[in-house]
Amino acid sequence: MSHHKRQLADLGLTRREALRRSGMGIGSLALSSLMTESGLLSGSAAAADTGQVSMTPLMPKAPQFAPKAKRMVHLFMNGGPSHVDTFDPKPMLTQYHGQPVPSNKPTERKTGAAFKSPFSFKKYGQSGLEVSELFAKVGECADDLCVIRSMHADVPNHEPSLMLMNCGDARQPRPSMGSWALYGLGTENQNLPGFIVMCPNGYPIQESQNWQSGFLPGVYQGTYIDSQHTEIEKLIAHIKNRSVSTRAQRAQLDLLNRLNLGHLEKRQQEAELEARIQSFELAFRMQFEAGDAFDVSQEPQHVRDAYGPGVQARQLLITRRLLERGVRFVQLWHGAGQPWDNHDDIEEGHRNLAKECDQPIAAFLKDLKARGMLDDTLVIWGGEFGRTPTVELPTPGANAGKMNGRDHNHYGFTMWLAGGGVKGGHVHGATDEFGFAAVEDRVHVHDLHATILKLLGFNHETFTYRYAGRDFRLTDVAGKVVDSLIA
Repeated sequence: MSHHKRQLADLGLTRREALRRSGMGIGSLALSSLMTESGLLSGSAAAADTGQVSMTPLMPKAPQFAPKAKRMVHLFMNGGPSHVDTFDPKPMLTQYHGQPVPSNKPTERKTGAAFKSPFSFKKYGQSGLEVSELFAKVGECADDLCVIRSMHADVPNHEPSLMLMNCGDARQPRPSMGSWALYGLGTENQNLPGFIVMCPNGYPIQESQNWQSGFLPGVYQGTYIDSQHTEIEKLIAHIKNRSVSTRAQRAQLDLLNRLNLGHLEKRQQEAELEARIQSFELAFRMQFEAGDAFDVSQEPQHVRDAYGPGVQARQLLITRRLLERGVRFVQLWHGAGQPWDNHDDIEEGHRNLAKECDQPIAAFLKDLKARGMLDDTLVIWGGEFGRTPTVELPTPGANAGKMNGRDHNHYGFTMWLAGGGVKGGHVHGATDEFGFAAVEDRVHVHDLHATILKLLGFNHETFTYRYAGRDFRLTDVAGKVVDSLIA
């Protein structure tokens, strides 16, 4: 005889499962009720304790202490832009051009003589910050830039350096910086992904590992957008449902969720399955807001003109629209198809690449500032390492046999930050007189990550996630906050 209404879950209900539900389930309900009344268990935690899945894991969360930045944009220059040709002028290279560099260090391959920059530098703003002609328009924002000229990494290879910069570990799969930010802060808009990655023309080296969630729940992984497309339905696949009505689609999703939740309950809350359930919900909600957020045609013509033409301009304008709608972390890739990895023809290569992003980046910074958003938006610019101040010698398979490019250099390179509580018009640290290695106030990638987390309101040493019996963090077991970068 049936004593209760038949449910979908009953179709797969075993004797053991029935006993577990009736025994342990009642105990769990009683315990969660007591803890909730005592204020020891939040509503979402209580739901999880009784076998229900919280449908809002991305709700906004308070950081450990008052943050200076509420959101972050990572402008990633893929391939390693040359610091001595962009934001770290070295007059000694002109003096020694064509001659051996006295303080040369070993690199991946044997390099040649000093190679002067083919670009001129100029001082900008009240701070007198020196910036290359390649970034003349970004130079107009000099008083908002905090330039770190003493960055250094571990190895001169793309793959491990990409992983170190994006995930804090050069070897093991670890959560990306954006995933950590989303895990700690949540997001302010439940109809859009909290962590969005725009990379035109397909994946870069290491592909989606650059924005992976690692051992964090899958819901915190970055959502990839191929920003080469302009049509919304190509930009975001399946953004519009042309088969059924919204009401019917909601009913289908509700049925799917009931089946999935029953499946999840029997598998002790598997993170992968819960992430898949959340992705279905997010995909449904995105249909109502993503199309509007990514449609830059809604912007006034003078705004679009300020950003300029091209993919980089469009994705930066989209980024501003996403930030306005509460997206927490956006990473923009430049040079995925044609990287900054100019082993030869660096003058032509760097000039073309900078032309694509100089005006859009400057317009983006000015736009945020005009809207009062730069103060609490942290923007960082840079690649995985820099380039040698010496010319790269012809090497089979490495360049085209020309002596007009630079090799990889992890000993010293430049990154800059803007907004989000950093010191504007400030230069931190220095490389040696030729620009080969960081020698003054050196900043390792772990130190940069520790500083970024502090700006977002976290102590990098205590902001952890327990996995496989160990408390992990973005900075591994290293990193020191560089307080002199913070205003």
